[in-house]
Amino acid sequence: MASRWSLKDKRAIITGGTKGIGKAIADEFVLLGAEIFIVARNKAEVEDCVGNWRSEGFTAYGVSADISEAGERAKVISKVKNNWDKFDILINNAGTNIRKKTVEYSDEEYEIIFKTNLQSAFDMCKRSFPLLKKSGTASIINISSVAGLTHLKTGSPYGMTKAAMNQLSKNLAVEWAADGIRVNTIAPWYIETPLAKQVLSNQNYLDEVLSRTPMKRVGKPEEIAGLASFLCMPASSYITGQCIAVDGGFTALGF
Repeated sequence: MASRWSLKDKRAIITGGTKGIGKAIADEFVLLGAEIFIVARNKAEVEDCVGNWRSEGFTAYGVSADISEAGERAKVISKVKNNWDKFDILINNAGTNIRKKTVEYSDEEYEIIFKTNLQSAFDMCKRSFPLLKKSGTASIINISSVAGLTHLKTGSPYGMTKAAMNQLSKNLAVEWAADGIRVNTIAPWYIETPLAKQVLSNQNYLDEVLSRTPMKRVGKPEEIAGLASFLCMPASSYITGQCIAVDGGFTALGF
């Protein structure tokens, strides 16, 4: 029974793993017995996080890379292969946003959002496939957003990338089921992260968010990490192709 609720001996790649949701997932994974490999742009932050985990006796690796660039993604997989001949979990968490009205986006801003949020996840799944297939019981978790399920004030390109990520997960769940790879999506509402603080620091906006959230609070990164952990455990072995909102009831709220 205990082994069904554990990540012991699992190996996981986590993009955007030095802060926010990615860091919370990494923290939870090592406590549950997993080896982790984090990816983030800031080299000092990567080294600091990895050093802290190792000082606590956990197995952790990391590399600084801009996951929005194809060459950098190739570098990540190459570094992973230096440590592992296969792995079990891929968490596509890295993301960004630029909040504007649709007509105000430049081509460059549009491209940045798509490259970071969507192309990176698609390509990381492709590049990881051979190593995940070797696991036999692999799991991919794509960190999406409720912006991919309904309209938010995040801007249309962000919502487009998250909606596409939701559909990508469904397609891969079906296509790769025979290879022992499950694929699910987590769609958070506002969570206490550096990205969310940019807008939640505005009290009027925060009040509006809370008025639309039945639980009347913003979520915590560890509340995403808990679901991510479950979806990678043997206990969830029949769950694939799902998009689960972690939103305090936001998407269920009508009039």
